[in-house]
Amino acid sequence: MYCVSAHYRRELIDLDLLPCVLGGSNAECLMVPLSPQYNPQEVEAKWRDFWKKQGYFHSRIHSTKKPYTVVMPPPNVTGVLHMGHVLNVTVQDVLMRQARMADREACWVPGTDHAAIATEAKVMAMLRRKGICKKNLSREEFLQHAWAWKERYGHAIIGQLKLLGASCDWDRLTFTLDPAPARVVTEAFVRLYEDGHIYRGNRMIHWDPQSQTALADDEVKYRSVSGKLYYIRYSLVDETGGVIVATTRPETLLGDTALCVHPQDDRYLDLQGKRAYVPLVKRPVPIIADTCVDTAFGTGCLKVTPAHDEQDYALSQRHGLPVINILEKDGTLDPTAQLYIGEDRFAAREKLVRDLARAGHLVKVDDYVHNVGFSERTQVIVEPYLSTQWFVRMKKLAKPALASVLEGTIQFHPAKFRNPYRIWLEHVRDWCISRQLWWGNRIPAYYLPDGQIIVASSLQKALKKARKLLGDVVRADMLRQDQDVLDTWFSAWLWPMTVFGGIEQPGNEEMAYYYPTHDLVTAPEIIFFWVARMIMASYYFQGKPPFRRVYFTGIVRDKLGRKMSKSLGNSPDLAELVNAYGVDGVRMGMLCHAPAGNDILFDNKLCEQGRAFANKIWNALRLVKQWELRVNHTKHGLPEEMVAVRWFNMRLQQVLQEVNACFEKLRLSTGLMSLYKLFWDDFCASYLEVVKPNRDQGIHRAVQEATIGYFKQLMKLLHPFMPFITEEVWSRLHTKQPYESLTIASWPVVQDCDEALLQQAKCAFELVNKVRHLRVKHKMQHKRLSLGVRDGIPEWLQRYGVFIKKLACIHRIDVLNTPTQGIAFEVAQCAFVLLGASESHTISAEQDALRKRLNYCQGFLEKIMCKLANAQFLDNAPQDVVARERKKHQDISQEVAWLEKRLAGLGD
Repeated sequence: MYCVSAHYRRELIDLDLLPCVLGGSNAECLMVPLSPQYNPQEVEAKWRDFWKKQGYFHSRIHSTKKPYTVVMPPPNVTGVLHMGHVLNVTVQDVLMRQARMADREACWVPGTDHAAIATEAKVMAMLRRKGICKKNLSREEFLQHAWAWKERYGHAIIGQLKLLGASCDWDRLTFTLDPAPARVVTEAFVRLYEDGHIYRGNRMIHWDPQSQTALADDEVKYRSVSGKLYYIRYSLVDETGGVIVATTRPETLLGDTALCVHPQDDRYLDLQGKRAYVPLVKRPVPIIADTCVDTAFGTGCLKVTPAHDEQDYALSQRHGLPVINILEKDGTLDPTAQLYIGEDRFAAREKLVRDLARAGHLVKVDDYVHNVGFSERTQVIVEPYLSTQWFVRMKKLAKPALASVLEGTIQFHPAKFRNPYRIWLEHVRDWCISRQLWWGNRIPAYYLPDGQIIVASSLQKALKKARKLLGDVVRADMLRQDQDVLDTWFSAWLWPMTVFGGIEQPGNEEMAYYYPTHDLVTAPEIIFFWVARMIMASYYFQGKPPFRRVYFTGIVRDKLGRKMSKSLGNSPDLAELVNAYGVDGVRMGMLCHAPAGNDILFDNKLCEQGRAFANKIWNALRLVKQWELRVNHTKHGLPEEMVAVRWFNMRLQQVLQEVNACFEKLRLSTGLMSLYKLFWDDFCASYLEVVKPNRDQGIHRAVQEATIGYFKQLMKLLHPFMPFITEEVWSRLHTKQPYESLTIASWPVVQDCDEALLQQAKCAFELVNKVRHLRVKHKMQHKRLSLGVRDGIPEWLQRYGVFIKKLACIHRIDVLNTPTQGIAFEVAQCAFVLLGASESHTISAEQDALRKRLNYCQGFLEKIMCKLANAQFLDNAPQDVVARERKKHQDISQEVAWLEKRLAGLGD
């Protein structure tokens, strides 16, 4: 039965009702025999459906709980999850599940992004396959096709997120073009414009000829490209000679309006003020002088093409030069170029170079490596392009965003990303936010017939503003809305506020409770696109940061070191990975090797490790569940295995402290590795082996209860990382009803830890490892051995004798008072003899080993003493070096004394 409750935390699972929830036929659906092999597909589907039906991931304002809020970076509706996304989502889910168990009101807001450029390209490709050209469609007709495409293909990535077990509040799923987010974007634009932060201007921008839209500076990625440097001769108008210019883009000379030299360049002093002909088109242009010219590049004479180079445009403004745009928006040559009209820019380059050579203008061509800008979305070479666009003034907005990170209000993990963030914001440029697309948030600007601009959130409000300016003569049909849409990142930088209604309804209940959010998990490559801009927007609209911490995941790369991406096709299919290794295997394998900010080379072997760990958990469950209770034991008598119970409790507390610290410091990979070793090495290889009952007797009730309790605690700790198998094992560890789902179970509380007991246990494990090594070395794996101890049994050996017997397969441990045959060795400054191994090992063998070690130590000690007796060394060497030598002298002297005493005891 489910408790009537206002919150899921108090709901308990009744095993009698589980068939209804999980689709089973009877109450034994969780009590079926354990299969020999773990079947992740069966288990994952069951619990994924169960969590959804129970609504465990839905969050609402809670009067007594502290919130823990994460807003998911909204993936593109065009996309599928590559391994970088898998890592990002896994990190977020780990944080959310742990916070939920730690009794925080966990709210993980999912969303999807309309991805203007990428989606429009997908829709246009679909239309081309149907024989439809975008140019033949109205805006409304095109958008109908776009929305139909989104509804058909845009939800694939959500299904993959759910496949991964993402514990999002799916009731809050939001799309960036939904009505509410669209209104937020419009409102934000209007406010920023009215406050003077947005303006429209004619400026040099980056142009993507394939998508035919403007790009922001940070949407251009520069690559080192092997190209050519063309040396071209320009004839002087006065026929007194010519001047040679070097360029990597010869086709742009068709738009040249000047040549430029450095005013102090002796080579060209006599040319300043003269005029030259642009080759082939015979346009006369002036030769001007400006200090911006790099005299070391090429010939030291620069061709000036104001419409197609940012520096050239600045030159034209200073010197009053005309501007000639020779390119169409698709990268073909415009009629103003006079030649090669309609040709693609690169085809025109080849023809122009050929014609220059024929006309005697091409002096030479050199190989040249230089940086070339590529569109991040379409991967085509961008063009510097003079265009009228909308911009955001960034410098004022950037100041609080920079201060918040430098002062620690917002913490970066790892901190190494603070410096590139600082550099970018200190040199931030205005942001071009208009895009020449139809899919997206349309710019809320309206133009009057005389060119005046009215910015308003709707046509009706624009009409009211226009009538205030010009009177009632203005009609609605006289207002023309801007055709462009906003950069996708313009909606993204508002996202944490958008999902809680913070711009439309400032100070609403959800904003007051959930905002600022707690952690942002994202990739470092969008630190400028998104992270910095979100911080700017939040300080502008809310006066506070959007989040407290930023966790930067590393970049997932393939074996060749290339970033995994859809365009390269080098990312494995998630469904195939999950089918092969299970969700927990994929998650655990990825996260184990992905410390924050560090790139990882993905290999399927990572997932194999995760699958192997899941199988280890399953096999441990099968082992524990098959143990039967001991029938005859006294009520108060406790077995010697209880020392293992006490030891593992201390280890559990020790690792729990480590894991809590890792969550606090966002060192999730480190925390997972600690749990991996705790379960595999300490729990399975040590604890279970020690408490495992012999075949002819069962397990003591106290040991069994402790073992089940520890298993449950381990499942709690591992649940954020591996949610499916831990929930399954947790359900099978409960035999009483009702019980609480692991998803909402309480996170373990740290208890006191006896470090002395753990230190003693280290000695015991050192002894176990030594005996195991000797067994292998002397090929005695299956022999019945005993252990002899000289000089009395130390406290740690008395306490942990059961460990040594079971883990090292030792028959008995005795004190040796007389010389005895066997293999002599030392652990923790105690002398041991392995007995029953071989008759060839006598006491003389131990003496020989001790003498050999003593001779070495005495020689080493003599060298140290000589060094410390050297006054020059003592006077000139650094103090820490001298201190180390004195410490060596102390340690080796103690060892020499012990060796001499040991040999004396053996009658040497």
